[in-house]
Amino acid sequence: MKTKTQKIVMAAMLAALVCVATMIVKIPSPLKGYLNLGDCVVLLSGWILSPVYGFLAAGIGSALADLFSGYVTYAPATFIIKGIMALIAYFGFSLFQKKMPALPSRIIAGVLAELFMVLGYLLFEGVLYGFVASLVNIPANAIQGLAGLILGIVLIKIFEKSKILH
Repeated sequence: MKTKTQKIVMAAMLAALVCVATMIVKIPSPLKGYLNLGDCVVLLSGWILSPVYGFLAAGIGSALADLFSGYVTYAPATFIIKGIMALIAYFGFSLFQKKMPALPSRIIAGVLAELFMVLGYLLFEGVLYGFVASLVNIPANAIQGLAGLILGIVLIKIFEKSKILH
C-alpha cells in the first residue's frame, strides 16, 4: 500500500508531466485554443491514481499549461474538463474491467473521457464565441482526443510491462 506522501508525489509528477506534454507540442486551433499531447497523461492520471489525485493531477497540470502558455481564459474550464476526464477514465475503467479485459476497458473509458473533453470545450467555447462558431473546433479536439487515447494506451502498456506501477 502506498503512503499518502507517495500518492501526493505521484500526483505531482503526473501533474508536471501533463503540463509538459501539453506545452511541448501546441498546434493552434481555429478558436484561440490549441491541440496538444497532454490528454495521454490526463488519461494515465485517471487510470493509475485514485479519483481525487487523478482529478487534481489532470486538472492542475492542464490548467498550468494554459496559464504558462498565455491561455488564461481557458485555464478554469481546462481545470474542470481535464479533471473530469481523469474521473471518467478512472470510473469507466473500474466499471468496465469487471466485465471485460483491461485493454478494452481502458479504450472505452478513454473514448468516453475524450468525448467529454470535446463536449466540454464545445460548451465553453460556445459561451465565449457563440455555439455555431465553436463547432469549428470539434474536429481538432477529436483529433487531439484520438492521439491522447492512442498514446495513453501505449504508455500504460509500457508502464505495465516495465512494472513501473507496482
